[in-house]
Amino acid sequence: MMENSAVIKRLLKIIRPYRSRALLALLAMAGTASTQPMLVKAMQTLIDNGFGDERVAFSLWLVPAILISIFALRGIFTFSTAYLNNWVISRTLNDLRRAMFDRLLHLPVSRFEQESTGTLINTIIGDVRQVVDMVNSVFLAFVRDTLSVIGLLATLFYLNWRLTLVALVIVPLTAAIVRLTTGRLRRLNRENQRVTGEMTQVVEEAARGHQVIRVFSGERYERQRFEARSEALRGFSQRMTVAAAATVPVTQIATAVAVSVVIVLALQQKMTPGEFTAFITSMLMLLAPLKSLVEVNGPLQRGMAAAETVFAMMDAPAEADPGAKVLERVRGHLHFDQVSFAYSATSPPALTDITLDIAAGETVALVGISGGGKSTMVNLVTRFYSPTSGRISLDGIPFDEITLASLRAQLAMVSQNVVLFDDTLGANIAYGAEHMNREKLAAAVKAAHLSDVVAALPDGLETMIGENGMRLSGGQRQRVAIARAIYKDAPILILDEATSALDSESERAVQAALEQLMQGRTTLVIAHRLSTIERANRIVVLDNGRIVEVGSHQDLLKINGVYANLYHLQFANKTTQ
Repeated sequence: MMENSAVIKRLLKIIRPYRSRALLALLAMAGTASTQPMLVKAMQTLIDNGFGDERVAFSLWLVPAILISIFALRGIFTFSTAYLNNWVISRTLNDLRRAMFDRLLHLPVSRFEQESTGTLINTIIGDVRQVVDMVNSVFLAFVRDTLSVIGLLATLFYLNWRLTLVALVIVPLTAAIVRLTTGRLRRLNRENQRVTGEMTQVVEEAARGHQVIRVFSGERYERQRFEARSEALRGFSQRMTVAAAATVPVTQIATAVAVSVVIVLALQQKMTPGEFTAFITSMLMLLAPLKSLVEVNGPLQRGMAAAETVFAMMDAPAEADPGAKVLERVRGHLHFDQVSFAYSATSPPALTDITLDIAAGETVALVGISGGGKSTMVNLVTRFYSPTSGRISLDGIPFDEITLASLRAQLAMVSQNVVLFDDTLGANIAYGAEHMNREKLAAAVKAAHLSDVVAALPDGLETMIGENGMRLSGGQRQRVAIARAIYKDAPILILDEATSALDSESERAVQAALEQLMQGRTTLVIAHRLSTIERANRIVVLDNGRIVEVGSHQDLLKINGVYANLYHLQFANKTTQ
């Protein structure tokens, strides 16, 4: 848990670029606070000089003129405070969200596997908003109310310091009450944020999996999941409200007692009617900023708890990128040298002592039962993870000497789980390119057999395809992913069940495009389709994280080992197209 002082320092650092406007906002708040003692003094002058025997000698127009001037000043200062506050806060919010989103883009893959999407979304959207709201409604309001308290206390001491000391007995009592509630509010807000992230995750899963929910009658289960989180949030909200509100009546009663005592003592002293009115008015005006300062503890602790989460994510280590060498286009020679890997210190090895040389332009199929290590090898090639031991090299250059960006520039990937974005079809195919090349785009569309799809869409390549390509069929989405790989034209191609979502007719159409794409490229294939595996130069059989067989399709069948068993189990009823 971060200390309050550490959180405040981080927030001030974020606001630092806008310190000149923030300072002007503080000055405007000081101006607003200064008008309160002015009003008190004007009322004292009016009562002492505007009534009784001295009324004739007093200029009756003076006080109204002064009052109008004071309220005009107050209006200007109030407007300036609101404008400058929003100017600083809106830019701070934008900067913080941009920094958070940039951190999200560079988090290690393991972070996404350990933390729910809902929690990450809530941190960037909800928690950042709470932090900025705290800066706006707490810190800046705290300055305004503190300045008001200081100004009014100075007026009270000026009018009668003895009575002021009596009135100040409420200050230590208020401080003690606030101190008692601070820790509890922070704990409750931290739990509140955690459950909010869980509820966001439930909503996101319900929206994404709406078809499965309906087919499997999961509405009741999802409702129960949501209601459990919603009820927990209601409970936290109630407890936070009680903890924050409990301080108010105690403080108000203490204040009322103090005011009553002051009134009794004031009546026993020699004070002019104006002085007495000014003193009581100042005390009553003091109640509002004091009440605000007491109540500010609730949103302060909410913001502090949110800030801990936000800064924890900002401080999370980015994806390791120790390399300095920037690659031009490579030939595509991959070499695994005694590579072992485990996803954590406590988990069993996913790969053990993998040594494999893949020549430039060679097609290698990775085969094995689920959990054998196929996807893990791909994750190491893409450098989503780094080997626990051993080394992988590309064209003789160790992976850890190459920058991540230039390494991944050499890779194109078509996965079984196609990811498309809520953008145009053309933008999805040319994804990652700084500028869209229309000729390359048209060639990719043709090669991926998407021409008929493009022609049928209302706006062609400019058609918005919806979240994750929801306006396209499964086979069409797969072909868009293939077109994306064709457009990138990378020397290394990874096909992870690339034709799994295609029907037989679509597969025949795309298989020719894939074979043309694979020519002259180093290709790693994970597939169960016999036609794809048979055409590979070599087949690497993985079992329990180890390479157990390597060879061509026919050679491995002759061995009658692991691959032959897999073949007979999975492919016996299939024939080569």
